[in-house]
Parts: sequence; C-alpha cells; structure tokens
Amino acid sequence: MKAFSELADCLTLGSLLQEVRERYGDFDLVDHWKQGEFHHDVVVGLPNRQDLPCRFLVVAANCNGGIKEVLGFDECPSRLALWHRRCPENREFTGELPVIKGMARTHHWFDPCELLSHDARSELRPEFRRRQRGGGWEPTE
Repeated sequence: MKAFSELADCLTLGSLLQEVRERYGDFDLVDHWKQGEFHHDVVVGLPNRQDLPCRFLVVAANCNGGIKEVLGFDECPSRLALWHRRCPENREFTGELPVIKGMARTHHWFDPCELLSHDARSELRPEFRRRQRGGGWEPTE
C-alpha cells in the first residue's frame, strides 16, 4: 500500500515520526522493543488516523534508527507474536499476530533471524552480555 511505502521511504525513525505527525496529527509512542543489540521495534498508536488503514504502526529499525520495515495493524501486536511471525522455527517466540493491514520494507531490511543465532555479532564482551529470550545479546546488569 502506498501510504506504508511512503512512510518507509523516510528511511530514518525520526523522519518517519515527523511525517506521521504532519500527515495524521498526534500519535502515541505505545512501546519500544529491543531484540538483541541491533534491532528495535517502535510501536506507534494513531488515534486520529485519516487515510491510513490501521490504528498501530510497528516500525522496525536498526541500531542507528534506519528503518527496515513498517507494518500496520488494527490491534496492537505483542512482541513475542511479532517475532514468532518473523522466526516461526524459534520456539521461544509464541502468539498470534493480528492481521497485517499494510507492510513496506526498505533496503535496510534483512532476515532478522540472523541476529538471534548463538554466534550472532556483538559489541559486548562475553562477560558483559547474556542471551536474550529468543536470541540476540543484551547487557548484563
């Protein structure tokens, strides 16, 4: 759908949020999920949507805020269901994802399951990281 590809074409999270504000008015930052060191999902609520056929956007971004994917939903998805769709073979992710109302990917996109392997790249030294549920690394506390 054109609206999703136009949002994805912003290429950075900050530019996309500015575009959402200009097109659709106020929005809510509903959630932010980090999977591993290099993947972020930002959930945006659109209470005053006009020509976008969804109530929620999930913007997948890399660690530099580069947009990889924009997904639209009428219901807020759960983090585990979203990752279950991305990596269905991974038994640590479960749940049913609401119907995807629209989707667009950018040139930043790659298979996110690659970030979850036991030998996934990390900028954290082994003694300062632990495996996150589903895979990827997070800092120890």
